[in-house]
Amino acid sequence: MLALSDKRWPAWLDLVQGLTGLLLVLFMWAHLFAVSSILLGKSAMFRVTRFFEGSLFFDTPQPWLVSLVALTIFVLFAVHTVLAIRKMPDGYRQWRAWLVHMRGMRHEETTLWLLQVLTGLVLMFFATAHLLELFIHPANIGPHASSARIADGGWVLGLILLFSVEVHAGIGLYRLIIKWGWFGLGDSVRKRQRLRRVVYGLVTFFLVLGLATQQAYLRIGEEEAVRAGVRYDPTAIEASH
Repeated sequence: MLALSDKRWPAWLDLVQGLTGLLLVLFMWAHLFAVSSILLGKSAMFRVTRFFEGSLFFDTPQPWLVSLVALTIFVLFAVHTVLAIRKMPDGYRQWRAWLVHMRGMRHEETTLWLLQVLTGLVLMFFATAHLLELFIHPANIGPHASSARIADGGWVLGLILLFSVEVHAGIGLYRLIIKWGWFGLGDSVRKRQRLRRVVYGLVTFFLVLGLATQQAYLRIGEEEAVRAGVRYDPTAIEASH
């Protein structure tokens, strides 16, 4: 065990912060691909929903599995947030000195760090609210339930989360690659510029995908059956044909 006074602690904490951040980035991208299944139709999204409810192992839906996933992500998010906060300027004077430094240098990566901090602060509140909603109401996902939530005002939270998550994740991934020297992409100014372009492209892709997904949920959310609270049932649709 490492003693609290061990000088290696900052490195270990950085490692945990980076690992939890990487896991969260991968999860959020996978999550966006999952919810974007609505672009392929209600049936596709229904199958994804049932997968998260344990369709591979249980004959009946098990919404508690969604709660378990939400809880796991919240724990990762909380650990990552606490470790990230320790690196932020402490107090007004430090923030003022940092901003003066940033304006004087006009350095793109310093600006990216500030953007990451701001989006991280937004996520502290809005991502927590979203995870809490999923934890308490795990059964309220699916083609109709999700669409109704978005159409009833959830699109505001959805947009805030979309932009904050994708920007924060993209910058975080970039900084991880540079910090840990992965693939040698931070070895020169030219390589960093190329890496930034790749990251910006990824962020743009996921933003466009997220906006298209949100629009699909809004459109479905206005359907009569959804407004009436009728849950999506593919067996009933097949029987009607």
